[in-house]
Amino acid sequence: MRQAPVYSVTQVNQYVKGMLDGDPLLSALFVQGEISNYKAAASGHHYFSLKDAGGVIRCVMYRREAMSLRFRPENGMKVLAFGRISVFPRDGCYQLYCSALTPDGTGDLHAAFEQLKEKLYHEGLFETGHKKPLPRFPERIALITSPTGAAVRDMLRILAARWPMARVAVVPVRVQGSEAPGEICAAIAWVNRCQAADLIITGRGGGSMEDLWAFNDENVARAIYHSDIPVISAVGHEPDVTIADFVADLRAATPSNAAELAVPDQNELYGVLEQLRQRLGRAIARRIEHGRAGLEKARRCRALREPMGYVDEKRVLLDYQRERLANGLRMILGRERERFARQAAALDAMSPLKVLGRGYGIPRGEDGAVVRSVKQVQAGGRLDLRMADGTLACQVLSRTADRQRRRR
Repeated sequence: MRQAPVYSVTQVNQYVKGMLDGDPLLSALFVQGEISNYKAAASGHHYFSLKDAGGVIRCVMYRREAMSLRFRPENGMKVLAFGRISVFPRDGCYQLYCSALTPDGTGDLHAAFEQLKEKLYHEGLFETGHKKPLPRFPERIALITSPTGAAVRDMLRILAARWPMARVAVVPVRVQGSEAPGEICAAIAWVNRCQAADLIITGRGGGSMEDLWAFNDENVARAIYHSDIPVISAVGHEPDVTIADFVADLRAATPSNAAELAVPDQNELYGVLEQLRQRLGRAIARRIEHGRAGLEKARRCRALREPMGYVDEKRVLLDYQRERLANGLRMILGRERERFARQAAALDAMSPLKVLGRGYGIPRGEDGAVVRSVKQVQAGGRLDLRMADGTLACQVLSRTADRQRRRR
């Protein structure tokens, strides 16, 4: 009988995980229940359970997804969670990996909003690296909005007051209803195709979530993302958030705020230009004053007024230095001569010839050696006596030793 294969615990958990991950139903589903055992870890991850009358399922929401929550989950709160079911291999327990969480009762629109938001986020449409910088001084601005709403009037008024040099074109679209997303996408595409503006502002005034839903449309989000021209999203009031806000290069709290962000204030620029003008005037005045001072200094300079005077002064200085050098050499030469004379006198005093000059002589034997004692010669021997002015050839008749030396 063939023996059944044996699997490790890890292999079993991985197998079950693969089955759950491969099930399309479990990869994206909504789960309704009541929060219990809620805990926000220091890492930013949220751990909780969803329960109803018949059971409990463990849930986890990672920090990345938890940062987008617009409410604070609490135990006992009924919610609608969206995510996927999988197994955590370490303990073998299956759980819901929650990517979106909404209070129960908010309706399908909110769930669809979170679902689309999650999808576009993972596709990278919200990344800041894709956002384009706004032109500092836009020359042409396209307003893609309703031509009859209060929002467009506010934007036109603010743009005219802040930066009247810009040419503003209103591209009329519907901002509410089933046809609004298509018109907004077409308007963005037309402005890009014709290069009709340096900057696009799209949006509308406030309203309910249903009223603002055109700016939560996936096609509108992708049109904004693919626009080569920077786009400012200006939808609703400050608390209102739409998908267009996440995708746009800049989100404005209101349409009026969008107009303020789009262009600089001409009055502020005039003030800056005036400050620069004054700084430039002061810098030029300082430069002129410095030049005048240098010119006056040059005018008083003797070298320029009397060029040969400078040469004459240097000649006098050269003569002075030459005289100092000559005096120094004479002093050094005098000292050296005196030192030479002293050393020559000392050497002369020590010379044997000087001693001979006082009447002494130097006897040398027949072998030429200096005779220092009478014992070195014999009677009848010959000596050469060196005198100061010559040499005497002598013969020793006799020799007598000094008595005191003999006693010693």
